[in-house]
Amino acid sequence: MPLRARVALLAGWLLVLALLGLWVVKHLQVGTDLRSFMPAPTTPDQRLLMEQVGEGPGSRLLLLAITGKDEATLAKLSQALAAKLKADPRYAQVLNGSFDLTALDPKLLPYRYLLSPTLDTHALDAAFLGDELQQRLDELGSPAASLFKGLLPRDPTLEVLKLAQRWAPARSPQIRDGVWFSPQGEALLLVQTRAPGFDPDAQQAAIGGIEEALHGLPGGREAKLIVSGPGYFSVVASSQTRDQADWIGRISTVGFIVLLLLAYRSIGSLLLAALPVASGALAGIAALTLIYPQVHGITLAFGFTLLGVAQEYPIRVLSHRRAGEDAVASVRDLWPLLLTAIASACIAYLAFYASGVNGLKQLAVFTIVGLLAAGFSTRYLLPYLLPTRVRDVAALPWLKRLRGAVDNLPRPRWIPWAVAVVIVVLLALGRGPFWQNDLAALTPLPTDLLLRDARLRSALGAPDVRYLLVLEAATPEAVLALSEKLEPKVDVLVANKAVDAIELPSRYLPSATSQHARQQKLPDRASLEQSLAEATDGLPFRRDLFAPFVADVETARSLPPLTPKAFAASPLGQRLAAMLVERDGHWLGLGTVSGVHDAAALATLARGSGGTVRVLDLKGAAESLVVAYRTRILQALLAATILLVLTISLALRSLRRAWHVLAPMTLATFLVLAVERVAGVQISLFHLVALILAGGLGLHYALFFERDTGNAAEQRRTLHATLVCVLSALLVFGMLAWATIPVLRAIGLTVSLGVAFHFCLSILMAPHAQAEHAAEE
Repeated sequence: MPLRARVALLAGWLLVLALLGLWVVKHLQVGTDLRSFMPAPTTPDQRLLMEQVGEGPGSRLLLLAITGKDEATLAKLSQALAAKLKADPRYAQVLNGSFDLTALDPKLLPYRYLLSPTLDTHALDAAFLGDELQQRLDELGSPAASLFKGLLPRDPTLEVLKLAQRWAPARSPQIRDGVWFSPQGEALLLVQTRAPGFDPDAQQAAIGGIEEALHGLPGGREAKLIVSGPGYFSVVASSQTRDQADWIGRISTVGFIVLLLLAYRSIGSLLLAALPVASGALAGIAALTLIYPQVHGITLAFGFTLLGVAQEYPIRVLSHRRAGEDAVASVRDLWPLLLTAIASACIAYLAFYASGVNGLKQLAVFTIVGLLAAGFSTRYLLPYLLPTRVRDVAALPWLKRLRGAVDNLPRPRWIPWAVAVVIVVLLALGRGPFWQNDLAALTPLPTDLLLRDARLRSALGAPDVRYLLVLEAATPEAVLALSEKLEPKVDVLVANKAVDAIELPSRYLPSATSQHARQQKLPDRASLEQSLAEATDGLPFRRDLFAPFVADVETARSLPPLTPKAFAASPLGQRLAAMLVERDGHWLGLGTVSGVHDAAALATLARGSGGTVRVLDLKGAAESLVVAYRTRILQALLAATILLVLTISLALRSLRRAWHVLAPMTLATFLVLAVERVAGVQISLFHLVALILAGGLGLHYALFFERDTGNAAEQRRTLHATLVCVLSALLVFGMLAWATIPVLRAIGLTVSLGVAFHFCLSILMAPHAQAEHAAEE
């Protein structure tokens, strides 16, 4: 091709990539909800698990501790920080132990007598009011006088305070200077975010907002903020993964460039070889942008990793060039085998799409479109841009010696059987569970963070995130009634120390029946005024001081029962909404459990409810979800394997040749599993993903080693191309194997082992090359 035409083609290719890149930047929406990489739940408990993991109150809870100052200063910082956060729409609830007059909307204040349990045991008569007013008189002489003085005219019995105490955590920390303190002298706060706990970006913004609010307070910049909770953990895990992936990516990229320069000694060829991979990446992202309204960030990260298979296409073209041969002719001869390799890799990645998991379906679209774009641009664009004069790698002296050594390797027919026996022995030696079902083990956190979380959770009495008490009924009202019926039994469990606390929906909102019963006990205006007159006799209170109180009681006597929808107007409405959810025409009440010491006693409580109450073990539900997920992927892999066998057999038109390709790949895959098992590695979902990637790479090795040619020079070119591919894969994934993040380490170790085993077995099980009879070029 003339130079001007080559320049025009290169300019046009770059222009298309630039325009595609601009379009992607403009339209791509990146998501972060990790539930996209979880399978679709199939049971009610699994559905509930997925919602609670991302949206549940426990997952949105941040545990805060402020330290580094004296207690008086810390108390002021706690009060000021709580006030700031309550005014910020990013936070649904903020608790720090202080008496919160805003916990109930002012419009709902008359409902306090219907919500408080006071009237269950007392009547608003002269005797009760007299005792309460005497207590208020004593309190007016205490340091808390300023707090009670403002409440006294409207709420002499302090029902608002009783409700605030009822709605506080069941095991509240010690209160000093009006706020919570830990035994270590830290000011403590509980903050519930509106952002899902499974969204690390949103959680990062929420935590950043807390830090900014604290640093903006007088003396806040010198104080130290300690944060914990599920949302914080998701931020730490996401940050660690991103940081390690970044530095590993930078090192491996530099190493890959150096490797290609050593292999081909041409900067121009190196730059041109990057174009098919770039085309594949942009085409894959564009396809995702067109098909999905939002693309998950993990899809992009893993997609670029899996798309590493595409780097082999230009490498094969560069290594298989003959001196003086036109690149177009060279690629034309190579294309049938390269097309088989592309089709086979796409079939393997179809297993992701068949998994039914949205994140993996996106991953399949990205990689398959990317591989096709990279492959076809390698075939129909790259050859026209490559320089006409190239160095034939077949003439390299060291490569001749290496190829001779490879040809002289013994290839007894019993090698496959020997490898199979080794696999069986290693699998038998493996100890412990074969599969890793615990999702938490995939992103373990440093021990100091876990110890910090346990300490703060114990100090704050925060609920566990493992167990839920699930109440089921036809309507929200029926759920609240069931919750009230369960309260005495829960109190017995707490008294017997089977659990530390259980928070039920009726703790926030009594049933309409209970509200109506309390309403009937409210005295009329005349009776209440008479009781107040008798109660204030001899006390230094003006007779008209309690007119607001009388007005509220009179209003409460005619109020309709407070419903969950109306209660949503209060700051605690979000908390109750999270505990009352509708599912398939019925309603569920979710009771959060803290400090389970006797799970059997908790299960007994549920069994005695006649099926209306059950205990949901979120860990158990998560493990069942992982098992179902893995089963789906294994089934998809089996289908992909059958399709792969048919494709290879048809492409090579020979079962014997198909055996030379598929047998090394199959044995190498199981050998990786066996080695990891004997090393004590439990196989996770990410290991399966890595095995598919390693299989795609190994398939290329076996295909090209099996290539039917008696030309020794061509065999050396095949060995050169394969060595470059193997070394580049080992460079990238070997770095990942050293990562401290389990997901990255699992992928890196599995692919590195797979590449090594695939390469060795592909050589040993390929037809013996009769180099001495080959015609040299």
